[in-house]
Amino acid sequence: MKPYILAGNTWKTIKDRKIELAVLPWGATEAHNLHLPFSTDNIMVEKIADDSAARAWASGAGVIVLPFVPFGVNTGQMDVFLNINMNPSTQFAILNDVADVLNRHKISKFLILNGHGGNDFRQMIRELGVKYPALFICCCNWFQVEGQNDIFENGGGHADEMETSVMQFIAPGMVRPLDEAGEGKGKKFRIKAFNEKWAWAERAWTKVTNDTGIGDPGLSTPAKGEKYYNEVIMKVSSLMSELAAADINEMYE
Repeated sequence: MKPYILAGNTWKTIKDRKIELAVLPWGATEAHNLHLPFSTDNIMVEKIADDSAARAWASGAGVIVLPFVPFGVNTGQMDVFLNINMNPSTQFAILNDVADVLNRHKISKFLILNGHGGNDFRQMIRELGVKYPALFICCCNWFQVEGQNDIFENGGGHADEMETSVMQFIAPGMVRPLDEAGEGKGKKFRIKAFNEKWAWAERAWTKVTNDTGIGDPGLSTPAKGEKYYNEVIMKVSSLMSELAAADINEMYE
């Protein structure tokens, strides 16, 4: 039994515990090129939540990891066979219900650990913050932890060298041989502003990529995945520890 994983605890082991921080891992169920499973985002975010919480717990943090949510926003991929879309309004309803429970049980900090680029919880957190002022709500995109440029040669953002390498390290039995992978070539917008990132529009996925991947995974290795994974765990566990220890009425200096 891992004391920091809610799903593995019993009423006896959890009922009198002081929990400072609840963590909700949130992934997605979607195609990841031809070599990674539909569950890629879920496998990674659940493992990162587990290992980060273990490290935070060992340092004395009162943290508990909630069961992960396996569906994310895939509105631009509705024509990709069996990509499961969860609308942002549905995500908000789920977050509201979870936040209500945490608030009732006097857990003052709530971290959404995000593992899918299509999920964006910031506006939801703004609205929930007004509704639950005694609950500090925040989010973390683990895949934006710094250090990728020092490890990986090819970016992209979806089933690319980083994601493939991390999966090769944490779940090698779930990764197909790289010679079966597509090249992950992604088309760009014809409108310059969207490519420069100061204007935004959702991409129609099957018009952008032929194999559902964006980013060449050909140079992926487990060693690269391990190096970046360890950096992620160090940063995310530190975030958990700091949040657990924080006084939400004294968050600024």
